[in-house]
Amino acid sequence: MRQGFSRGATLIRQGDPGTDVLALVAGRVKVVAGNADGAGLLTALRGPGDLVGELARPVTGRTATVVAIDDCAVARLSAAGFRRFLEQRGHVGSLQDYLVAKLSETVPFQVQLVHLSARQRIARLLIELVSLTDPADPHRMRIPLSQEKIAEALGVVRSTVSEQLAVLRDSGALGPGPRVVVRDLAELTIHAGLRL
Repeated sequence: MRQGFSRGATLIRQGDPGTDVLALVAGRVKVVAGNADGAGLLTALRGPGDLVGELARPVTGRTATVVAIDDCAVARLSAAGFRRFLEQRGHVGSLQDYLVAKLSETVPFQVQLVHLSARQRIARLLIELVSLTDPADPHRMRIPLSQEKIAEALGVVRSTVSEQLAVLRDSGALGPGPRVVVRDLAELTIHAGLRL
């Protein structure tokens, strides 16, 4: 069943039963793992073609909350139906490979908390958001997250995000103005500490 979600909507809530799997058809989502006091940290970003909710079991529940960054569309499949589909087509091994790849993508977010500066973490987040957008999208370089949401996702205070965005604007990596718009991806890559 196809379903649409507006920007900011919760697709999956941490702790809920894992009764279905969502295949992301359009838009981007963030995956946030929370703790008992309600604070959450970004663990992954996902775009079209990715699955979300594939790790949960009905008994143990969801391991994270998934929130729409953009308006998005998903194909909702029952977990049991999804497993049958994979088994009937001999793709269980492919799912395991997919899961290993996706889990390995969450490690960089955790490593960044310890080893990277706030500027590097912000730059990497912006680069990943751009990379998940369709290259034909005329607004591809516009980041749909407020400074508050960037701070929340990365576990830093808003003033740090504001300071670092100012540095990125001054360098030419970001455009001027209140919106976060990537102007020079190569310059942003340098600030991220990545190789061109």
